[in-house]
Amino acid sequence: MEDQISGNKFNKWLRQLKPYLAMVSLQFGYSGMYVITMVSFKHGMSHWVLSTYRHVVALILIAPFALVLERKIRPKLTLPIFLRMVALAFLEPVLDQNLYNMGMKATSTTFASATINVLPAITFVMALIFRLETVNMRKLHSIAKVIGTAITVSGAMVMTLYKGPAFEIVKGHGVSHHGGAASSEPSDQHWVLGTLMLIASCCGWAGFFILQNFTLKLYPAELSLTAWICLLGIVEGGISTLIFERDMSVWTLGWDSRLLACVYSGVVCSAMAYYVQGVVTRERGPVFVTSFSPLIMIITAALGSLVLAEKVHLGSIIGAILIVFGLYSVVWGKCKDQIKTTDTEKVEGHELPIKDSSIILSGSDNIFDRIEVKVPGETLKGAGKNYVPPGARS
Repeated sequence: MEDQISGNKFNKWLRQLKPYLAMVSLQFGYSGMYVITMVSFKHGMSHWVLSTYRHVVALILIAPFALVLERKIRPKLTLPIFLRMVALAFLEPVLDQNLYNMGMKATSTTFASATINVLPAITFVMALIFRLETVNMRKLHSIAKVIGTAITVSGAMVMTLYKGPAFEIVKGHGVSHHGGAASSEPSDQHWVLGTLMLIASCCGWAGFFILQNFTLKLYPAELSLTAWICLLGIVEGGISTLIFERDMSVWTLGWDSRLLACVYSGVVCSAMAYYVQGVVTRERGPVFVTSFSPLIMIITAALGSLVLAEKVHLGSIIGAILIVFGLYSVVWGKCKDQIKTTDTEKVEGHELPIKDSSIILSGSDNIFDRIEVKVPGETLKGAGKNYVPPGARS
């Protein structure tokens, strides 16, 4: 008996831990994608073509699973749901990805990585507007979410904009992360236009999470939704590529970093990411999903120090500490929201079966008036005090 109780507790703890492990793993995947795509751009890869090809790979991977695993639970595809899918395919595969890459080319990789970390704040504001998040400044967990979001964004900015003394954790001849980023900056930079592109990219990505949350309520099939987003992303991305890239040679791929970028980003950052983010978004909300995005900077800096023997600056350490603290505050506040929501659902959904009858609580101040007795063929409201079963009536 004790072993069974311990096993149930472990399974419950593992289920609660899954969203955190999933989101942290995705940040490692995104960190690898940024490195690989930058290498592919240096080899002449078009960001329009990359965005299209990555969703071709994602569709090939995810479509068989969607067709087989969700054939019995897939809801009927209606016109409003389809239009939401079209919007989702435009917001992330087309708008977000291409604007981010164009903004990064117009400014610098360092500036782009700093700007993208305002995503949690933008998502939080959008979630408040669309009432996916609630803030009660008299509740500690609501204050924690607001302050945690602000601290997370501040830590990301400190990590990027302030260097300070350098520390070489692994001795070697690696190139400084900031210096390497600076040297790769284009000579003719359009900072204002690039900044606007990066901010618009963040808004598009945040809007994707918000709309995905609403769509999953009408179409609760994550694999099928991911497949539709990839398919429509191919169509919309292909049209955009034909408009902006007149040279057909840009579609040609070789056995090099360009092919690797398409396969890696398609498998990890489109197929897996869309599905995992959809599952976690439906369970914990869009703010929870985006609050992990600043971890990308920490992971990238850590990998650069350990693998490439790059120097770690004091600003990176301070920023990392702030990000972790802010992230913990947001996650703690979301956990309290989750517990409160679960308790409310248990109270509202409470039912007491009585053989052929059932008693349901309704919304009234009087406890007896709140009891509603349902029997075959009739419903007696306010019968909690004077209810007589059908068999005992004269």
